[in-house]
Amino acid sequence: MSVFADRARQDLQAGNVRMGVNMSLEVEFAGVTFKNPVTTASGTFGSGMEYSEFVALDKLGAVTTKGVANVPWQGNPTPRVAETHAGMLNAIGLQNPGIETLIERDIPFLREHRAKIIVNVCGRSKEDYVEVVERLAQEDVDMLEINISCPNVKAGGIAFGQDPGCAEDITKAVKAVAGQPVIMKLSPNVTDIAEMARAVEAGGADGVSLINTLTGMKIDVARKTFALANQTGGMSGPCVKPVAVRMVYQAAHAVKIPVLGMGGIQNTEDALEFLMAGATMVAVGTANFFHPYVTSEIVDGLEAYVEQEGLSSIMDIVGIVG
Repeated sequence: MSVFADRARQDLQAGNVRMGVNMSLEVEFAGVTFKNPVTTASGTFGSGMEYSEFVALDKLGAVTTKGVANVPWQGNPTPRVAETHAGMLNAIGLQNPGIETLIERDIPFLREHRAKIIVNVCGRSKEDYVEVVERLAQEDVDMLEINISCPNVKAGGIAFGQDPGCAEDITKAVKAVAGQPVIMKLSPNVTDIAEMARAVEAGGADGVSLINTLTGMKIDVARKTFALANQTGGMSGPCVKPVAVRMVYQAAHAVKIPVLGMGGIQNTEDALEFLMAGATMVAVGTANFFHPYVTSEIVDGLEAYVEQEGLSSIMDIVGIVG
């Protein structure tokens, strides 16, 4: 538990912290108001059902769903998860039950728990993305996050997010049919993250989120083969945080739209780094797997920090460095 979360717990026990929405943590992101800047990273929190016994979903700024496609995806063969020093590799392959299940089951569940909803969207072609975004246009969700780290089958498998022109094009396509603000989730597996951020801004994005996972590999020495059936996987966890903070800083200084930062956040201090680097919101990912209470504790820790520093708003520290 971080020093700020511990302080918040002590204040709550002493009756010094009021319950309910803390206006000092409120943020506005792409025209949507969130009670605090903490959400979940797609693919690490399901659609909230698995974690609702650990975390009051309405305490978070929002719940970001697992990636959803126009049809169910089976994902990659196993093994598809491997531990690394200070992190993990995954090659899940965006397994998901498809858009219909999200609409019929997950959205009603999240609304029942009074959570703000960010739906992560994935696809293998521009048409896939457009179909899902168009289907969600009239649904009761607050924001969309478009995962452009997916392989573009029509471009030989290169990810949408690795080519600026492709990224701008798909941003324009989804914006043309979207009924909610659109965040474009950027891949870190590029030469210039600022160029990618500017490309999606030019395409009309309302915000950007980063970073997605870094491509990595692990060899199982005992078995003399790849640890993952897919050979490579996405590396996440504390090991990627310095890279993520640097990229968030660069993106925030390259565009005028807001940034949602993520990558290795496991406590309040980590979240504060991203906010100070220029992120308006933060997403917690891998830490959910080993500490299911982490998002709630970070919210408490941010509240304690704002009080300790005498800030009028958490926004006072956004982009404070550089």
